[in-house]
Amino acid sequence: MLPPDHPARLFRRSLRSMPHSRTVEHALERAALGPVAGVDEAGRGACCGPISIAACILPAGPLPELDKLTDSKKLSAKRRDELYGIIRDVAVAYSIVHVSASEIDVRGIQPANLDGMRRAVAQLAVQPGYVLTDAMKVPGLVQPHLPVLKGDQVSRCISAASVLAKVSRDRAMVDLDTEFPGYGLAGHKGYGTAEHMRAVSLHGGTPHHRYTYKNVAAARAEYEARQRETNVK
Repeated sequence: MLPPDHPARLFRRSLRSMPHSRTVEHALERAALGPVAGVDEAGRGACCGPISIAACILPAGPLPELDKLTDSKKLSAKRRDELYGIIRDVAVAYSIVHVSASEIDVRGIQPANLDGMRRAVAQLAVQPGYVLTDAMKVPGLVQPHLPVLKGDQVSRCISAASVLAKVSRDRAMVDLDTEFPGYGLAGHKGYGTAEHMRAVSLHGGTPHHRYTYKNVAAARAEYEARQRETNVK
């Protein structure tokens, strides 16, 4: 644990009183607490497929090519794809971790998410001096970190991590759609739409569904009930 007078602790207190802006990372760099990594996830609310977590360190200086960067959910798919390539080109370091549905079922979504965040930071080729997260405290990080409210909208490195996580997960779901046709995974990306749950009820799910989730468990139970009826006949 850091002592109360450690520069990182003192700076964290000052940050809490600052208006949120994209200069947070630069302020940390100026305080000699960098490099600064942003961390964010995609797929937490889905019921099929992984939760994907990205960590990203961007150069501290101006990056005009990323001026339009914001929360990945506010960007079109085309714009996310464009930014995905740019971020990978300009990043000092980045990493992407996919935590499987089976691990989520065993551990629970929150522990799986937090562990994925720790793994993403640990896998960065350049270790950060400070970590910014999207409003989530991450126990066990080696580095000091600060949860930033609406971080994927106000912090450039968190926004970049948001895009990396979202695009990589979306592409993984498109691949799963090819492997497991009939569920519409390329469209809804594993979220619990009515169409998706009807498909689980009809086909019984895949190894990538989160079976501890109530909607998936209910749809799978409908499938199994029909199977039992068919076997009786």
